[in-house]
Amino acid sequence: MKITVNTGGGDAPGLNAVIRGIVLSAYRKGWEVYGIKYGYRGLIDTRQIIRLTPEYVWDITNIGGTILGTAIKGDPFRFPVKETNGNIVETDISDTVVSNFKDLGFDALIAIGGDGSLRIANKFMAKGIPVIGVPKTIDNDISSTDVTFGFDTAVNTATEAIDKLQTTAKSHDRVMVVEVMGRYVGWIALHSGISGSADVILIPEIQFDIEKVCNKIKQIALIGQDYAIVVVAEGAKPVNGDITILEGKKPGEEIRLGGIGKKVADEITKRTGKETRTLVLGHLQRGGAPTTFDRLLSLRFGTAAVRFIEEKRFGTMVALHGTEIQSVPIDDVIGQMKSVHLDCDIIKTAKSLGISFGD
Repeated sequence: MKITVNTGGGDAPGLNAVIRGIVLSAYRKGWEVYGIKYGYRGLIDTRQIIRLTPEYVWDITNIGGTILGTAIKGDPFRFPVKETNGNIVETDISDTVVSNFKDLGFDALIAIGGDGSLRIANKFMAKGIPVIGVPKTIDNDISSTDVTFGFDTAVNTATEAIDKLQTTAKSHDRVMVVEVMGRYVGWIALHSGISGSADVILIPEIQFDIEKVCNKIKQIALIGQDYAIVVVAEGAKPVNGDITILEGKKPGEEIRLGGIGKKVADEITKRTGKETRTLVLGHLQRGGAPTTFDRLLSLRFGTAAVRFIEEKRFGTMVALHGTEIQSVPIDDVIGQMKSVHLDCDIIKTAKSLGISFGD
């Protein structure tokens, strides 16, 4: 058996641990493993395919990022090709990928990625490439799995930052607004905000009223707390408003969220007179060594993907349900974003603690 693996989309702590799990478990079965560099680029330019041996992955469990590199752009079904006149045209070169996959003698592909990467993998499954998906995102927004690797590390990073902001906010009687990642869901903001003892948490699932946010800050000042911590998910939006998008987006590029933290901070200063500072954690949440939880989950996902190949469960994704690893059809996963349910216990916990969502 000769299998290959790639990593697509944004990086996440734990990717290397998944790769290590795949390689070590596959070699115990006598299989060969190859890595496709930079998403699907290695199957377009086959010089970017590398042999992965146990020696190559011995010590990568604790290393962030991915040894294979990753790519947010480069969908083979909409691949940007530069014409002679200089124009960039999106072209379907998926047949080239399928042909190279077969010519190289590969038997299966393990695609590690988020919704976009899994969507591409599913298209290749339909074109004859046997695929097993492994869910990856720090945002924790992939459906059909309880959690994705990378999320726990991102939450730990955000929580540590909030802990440190508590002391400086208290020292200066300031309001500190922390903007965290998460795209269109509020899992990171919710988990880190509660764990970091935030006073206000703003998430995409609950449109906020800035006046109610400011009222919360005024209320805690009346009982002697002259500082406040506000955690804002990058996709949060005000009542009757829209998400905040970073400027400079080029045609064809994915929308980049960001800037809502500053908008919230400016309004707080204007409405309360409180000195307010903003911190955008940004890509800091993607970096660094994965937590113990993420390392173990990643190794479990990687070894499970190899087992699923052996059991010919192609067209499925590895998922965590409760304490057990299971397989779910990729068809049931793509396009089904896992948002925060407003009646979930975590929301109830936050409200019981007096945390405001600006609603």
